[in-house]
Amino acid sequence: MNATLTAGAVRERLHTFVVIDVRTPGEYAGGHLPGAHNIPLDALEHALPTLREVADRGDLLVVCASGTRSQNASAALAGEGIPCASLEGGTTAWESAGEELHRPASTEAPKWAMDRQVRLTAGSFVLLGLLIGLLIHPAFQLISAGVAAGLVYSALSNSCAMATLLGKLPYNRTDRTNLNDTLTALRNH
Repeated sequence: MNATLTAGAVRERLHTFVVIDVRTPGEYAGGHLPGAHNIPLDALEHALPTLREVADRGDLLVVCASGTRSQNASAALAGEGIPCASLEGGTTAWESAGEELHRPASTEAPKWAMDRQVRLTAGSFVLLGLLIGLLIHPAFQLISAGVAAGLVYSALSNSCAMATLLGKLPYNRTDRTNLNDTLTALRNH
């Protein structure tokens, strides 16, 4: 069974782990654990052979923003017989514990973090539902109610369907060249 480790436990052993960050490329670029390699959750299946090789040589640590996606990745890896650990609370807990995040310099405009994208999308739908409900027909306010219900469910289940959908947009997807470069770097690690 794969373990969940606190930021303090990871700090003590960070040098022994190969860190896999399963967030979107935009989230990863916004700050990640030192030495982390970005393999978004939706590309995990493609990376399984490489991750199996790496796990045979050492310990894997899977991280995300809050711990939910890394738990999902950890479960998927366990199902494939690949042992790994997951960082409890993700990069948010890591940074809150006073640990440093690596933020590489970039010449391109920074991508928005997933939580910011979700807030923009949800807020836009709520406003749109209210506006159309006032101008056209009150039934359109059900759009706002649907988004509100989705947000409540998201909080209770600690999952986010909207983030999953937004993660599939080209803006949030990993360029296959970047993913292949990451996998090559992992094989040579």
